[in-house]
Amino acid sequence: MNTDWTDLRARTALRKIFDAAIASCDPRLTIVHALPAKPKGKCIVVGAGKASAAMAAGLNAAWPDVDLSGVVVTRRGHSVPAGRIEVLEASHPVPDETSQAAAVRMLGAVQGLSADDLVIALMSGGGSALMTLPASPMTLADKQAVNRALLASGATIAEMNVVRKHLSAIKGGRLALVARPAHVTTLVISDIPGDDPAAIGSGPSLPDRSTTADAREIVSRFAIDLPEAARLVLDQADETPKPGEIDADVRVLAAPFQALDAAAKVARDEGLTPIILGDAIEGEARELGTVMAGIARSVAGHAQPGPAPAVLLSGGETTVTIGRGPAGRGGRNTEFLLGLVIALSDTSGIWAIAGDSDGIDGTEDAAGALIGPDTLRRAVAHGLDARTYLAAHDSYTFFDRLGDLVRTGPTLTNVNDIRAVLIASGKPAMR
Repeated sequence: MNTDWTDLRARTALRKIFDAAIASCDPRLTIVHALPAKPKGKCIVVGAGKASAAMAAGLNAAWPDVDLSGVVVTRRGHSVPAGRIEVLEASHPVPDETSQAAAVRMLGAVQGLSADDLVIALMSGGGSALMTLPASPMTLADKQAVNRALLASGATIAEMNVVRKHLSAIKGGRLALVARPAHVTTLVISDIPGDDPAAIGSGPSLPDRSTTADAREIVSRFAIDLPEAARLVLDQADETPKPGEIDADVRVLAAPFQALDAAAKVARDEGLTPIILGDAIEGEARELGTVMAGIARSVAGHAQPGPAPAVLLSGGETTVTIGRGPAGRGGRNTEFLLGLVIALSDTSGIWAIAGDSDGIDGTEDAAGALIGPDTLRRAVAHGLDARTYLAAHDSYTFFDRLGDLVRTGPTLTNVNDIRAVLIASGKPAMR
């Protein structure tokens, strides 16, 4: 086995690992293993998320003999033809008019069904913004303001979705109420730490365990500035349907650990010991970078939690808390990497890749970036101060100027972030 880890070899291995993780979660391949029994009547398909178009395409191909129709909404640029199922494109992460129109269309599609009919809800990450129907008296402008405030608050994605459910006329199981007496099956691609299907796309077809009191507590804890109409909804709105009030047939097509498992297999083929740290890691992105640097040094210096050459694999969704000052360009993965490279300083023999599995880190055109032992030296040569860029939340610009961004384009799946830290060499393991 070749033990010489050059920069080219390390970067190539990391990209193979990242790409394999994404490929393992292609919904067009995984959906055929999760479909329910075919209905006696017709099948109505609804859905929202960055993977919903690909999910719909897979379903359309798998059931050519079923009376099937419907509509799904995905992020602009993430659409593929889905045959009998119409695909709409809307804005993300802040909803737009199409997001609202899509929600209205879906509620209309599931009305007037019989007990012989089947509704299949295709849900994936991003669905909360892509399918938006504000609860009265809120307007779309109010909902847009809420989304912007949530994204800048530092709340986790699960906490954001609790608030969204209780400000919506379709989320938190309300679509399933309209679909009765038809049976509803929900197929999900999880991007949520813990894989709670009711949190994916804010669970329009599933019962909701959270309460309006929970939503108010989150708003208070993070000091989220809500429009007056949104505060009125939280004070007066009816509760979402709870477990037992609607059925909950749900099947998971792909999830973060599935991606990490596929990444580990490729890592072994590349001569690396895979160390999976977890698929549900949360926290501030830059701080996780510091933590991961410490673990990488432990592998190199003490062969713990495993011997080098190794790769640390992790998933989940970190957060980036924006202060009151102006912020630059970037997402949580590039911010994680910038925190990591600063913490590693001049440590040799460590490379890393981090990216969002949907191909878009934040709102930019890159999935993430790659770093190596020479990243800080090259930055200095380009006149770039890493700490200044981190303080300004301008990680995209930092890595763009170094030519280290990873651009995949839309991947048509979404199992959250994939991080891999490669440690090339270290002390031999004690026996």
